[in-house]
Amino acid sequence: MKKIPVEKAVGMALCHDITEMRKGFKGAAFKRGHIIQNEDVDRLLNLGKKTVFVFEEKSGEIHEDDAALRMAAMCSMEYCHYSGPSEGKMLAFSDIEGIFRVNKPLLDKINSIGDITVCSLPDNYPVKKGVRVASMRIIPLVTEEEQIVTAEKMCENERVFRLLPYKYKRIAVIITGSEIYSGRIKDRFEPVVRAKMEKFPCEITGLAICDDSIDMIKSKAKEFLEAGADFLIFTGGMSVDPDDITPTAIKELGADIVSYGVPAQPGNMTLVAYLGDIPMLGVPGAAVNLPITLFDVFLPRIFAGEKLTKQDIINMGDGGLCQMCEVCHFPNCTFGRF
Repeated sequence: MKKIPVEKAVGMALCHDITEMRKGFKGAAFKRGHIIQNEDVDRLLNLGKKTVFVFEEKSGEIHEDDAALRMAAMCSMEYCHYSGPSEGKMLAFSDIEGIFRVNKPLLDKINSIGDITVCSLPDNYPVKKGVRVASMRIIPLVTEEEQIVTAEKMCENERVFRLLPYKYKRIAVIITGSEIYSGRIKDRFEPVVRAKMEKFPCEITGLAICDDSIDMIKSKAKEFLEAGADFLIFTGGMSVDPDDITPTAIKELGADIVSYGVPAQPGNMTLVAYLGDIPMLGVPGAAVNLPITLFDVFLPRIFAGEKLTKQDIINMGDGGLCQMCEVCHFPNCTFGRF
């Protein structure tokens, strides 16, 4: 690559895009490979380009566009498409609704190489079809090819990014509480659950209101499981009061309790359990009274087929406090990043 005054570059091919910014527009005024014409000189000068770069073949160097293409290949993932290169960048877009996962230790290693930069949405971020999830480019116009080779070797046995599509679920909902079972108060949880489930591929195949009875709760749960339910949601009886027995009923079903209580709010008393591979959530009353709680944080992970661990729960402390914004922007916020 060599640097030439614009006036002397007529007839030569640009080795890089030249960006133009004006009101309502940011993009390439001249693309890589453009042969500079006499009439281009004034426009280039108006863009602040007194000089331009012409690519010279030199062993061991790689151009930004070629580097971006190879970085996209090393960061490849299912359910995704790329656009570019444009201005030295490749962009990745989701082709599905699901969860975007990031191998953060590997991403850190790649970004520590030198001229390489790869950025993305946060780990465990719920995405819709068409959303931009990652971008990659080198900083200079050219870099040492060895840097790209080093990054490619890092990605031979590990994926930097993954997209996990939501999986269809057959959901059973068990609402507990003597005050609801007896008809003294009206249940408010069912409409909340139905509204939240509209965002995911699923059907509610069973719904029951139970008294504060371990045997009744267990009996209904077993009935729904035998009928093919593969995700159980419980509400009511989730506090620390002695007569709140829902966690006990879930444990007596034979479920493995990952955590009863989460270092995040609202939804501190959420219970996460699994009966084999079947997820079970014990949802506290906050889900009825607040628009966003841990219920909303866990649902995308469960529908993506991920099995939550104790370490996942522990990691929620950092970013686990909802800011209770006047206008909620979840998930485009700090809450529930784990």
